[in-house]
Amino acid sequence: SATGQKILLLLLAGVALGLAYSPQRQARIVKELQHEWQKIDRKELENTIRQLYKSKIIETRENKDGTNTFVLSEKGRARALTYKFDEMKINPPERWDCKWRLVVFDVPEKKKPAREALRRKLRELGFYELQKSVLVFPYECKDEIDFIIEFFNMRPYVRFGVLETIDNDIHLRKVFSLV
Repeated sequence: SATGQKILLLLLAGVALGLAYSPQRQARIVKELQHEWQKIDRKELENTIRQLYKSKIIETRENKDGTNTFVLSEKGRARALTYKFDEMKINPPERWDCKWRLVVFDVPEKKKPAREALRRKLRELGFYELQKSVLVFPYECKDEIDFIIEFFNMRPYVRFGVLETIDNDIHLRKVFSLV
């Protein structure tokens, strides 16, 4: 259900909150969590949590004070990642910072399906292929790239960098309509 998807994503956002490195990022995640949580009807929430619990997507942990904490199981985390992956997009900022984001990968042949899926997802997000395994994008996307790398379990094979200059800058500006 849509509520089930939202609950999984909220729980996943809670995981992200635990992994956030800066107070600003934590504040942004908390604000998003509160906003989304308020949209869920309480009765529907209870029913959906029961269904998710029965399907072993979430687990419950009993606290010393008698309350329960719901957490994503591995199965639930995988499903939440899939939902998030499907709806992922990168919104351009109002002003471009004149920097290029570069994704370089060297994935073994035995992982060819994952490599092709990675390439396809990057193109779908708007990346431009400079070379077979080198793609470029003009806007901030580190979080999204980290998410994609985790989704495909490709951390050892993918590098991410930010370039201030590149010799085909004018061509890239045309490709991304930044002229």
